[in-house]
This record gives sequence, structure tokens and C-alpha cells, in this order.
Amino acid sequence: MAEDIKDQQTTEQGNHGGIDINADETQSGTTHLNEPVAQENELEQLKAELAEANDKYLRKVAEFENYKRRTAKERIELMQTAGRDVITDLLDVLDDCDRAQKQLENTTDVAIQKEGVMLVFNKLRNSLQSKGLKAMQTVHTEFDADLHEAITEIPAPSEDLTGKVIDEVIKGYYLNDKIIRHAKVVVGK
Repeated sequence: MAEDIKDQQTTEQGNHGGIDINADETQSGTTHLNEPVAQENELEQLKAELAEANDKYLRKVAEFENYKRRTAKERIELMQTAGRDVITDLLDVLDDCDRAQKQLENTTDVAIQKEGVMLVFNKLRNSLQSKGLKAMQTVHTEFDADLHEAITEIPAPSEDLTGKVIDEVIKGYYLNDKIIRHAKVVVGK
């Protein structure tokens, strides 16, 4: 009986070198013939996923390069036309300056000349203020190195003006609450 079992095992193993291979998935055994096919399908699937990921990556890189070019172009256009609104508003002031110049040449009345010049100055100030320009108030305020540029120090006329701005040589300005020019001031010591 032991010999019959040994012959049966040898017949089942056949010429497979001791490996129990079944062609039928429903039969018991440790290895099936279609496992290498499954591994090849899995390898092909991984290659396809890798190709798809590479394609997505290349598309994203190209999209980002296009974005960079587009924003650089928009930035250049913005810089070229940034002052257009301000200049357009100042053209009215320039026209008023031309009219004032003609009046100065033809009129000897100083009061009329002064009034015309003051109207032009006020129009210029109003145009700039409407664009966000604001003058700094510096005289008799504490000296602040972040806002002021000290040109010189002089003896303070009174004790309460020590360390404060006594005079303003050049006005400082804000544009939309950001400093665009520091005030040049004289400080009391």
C-alpha cells in the first residue's frame, strides 16, 4: 500500500521536478499555471500607471510654465500702464497750468495771479489725494527714524521740544498708508 501511494505521488508530480502544479484553479495545489500571467498583467498595469503619472506630471509642468509666462507678461503690462490713471487726472492740472501761464503773461494784477496759482495748486493736491496720497504731519511730533530722516539737530527752543521735530525741510508722503517718501526734518536736542 505504501508503494501505491508513492506511485500516485510520482504520477501527480509528473515531470515537473517535484512542484505540485495544477492547470485547474479549482484543484488544490500550491502553484497554478496562470500565476505568471497575473504577474505580467500586474506589471503591465503598473507600467500604464507610471506612464499616466508621467503624463500628468509633464502636463502640470507645462501648465506652470505657461502660468509663469502669462503672469510675467501681465506684470510688465501693469508696470507700463500703472501710472496711466494718475497721469490722466494730472492732464487737467497741466491744462490749468498752461492757462495760468497765459494769464501771468497778460495780467499785472498780483491778486488775480495769486488766486489762479492757488487754484491750480489746490486742484493738483486734490487729484493726488484722490489717488491715495497723504502728506505726513511731522512738525512738533516725536522724532521717529522709521518716518523721518534727520538732516540736522539744533538746540530746542523749549524743553518740551527736545527730541521732537522742530522744522520740516522736505515733506514726507504716504500712498495708501505706505510711506513713499520719508520727511527730511530738523530735530531739537
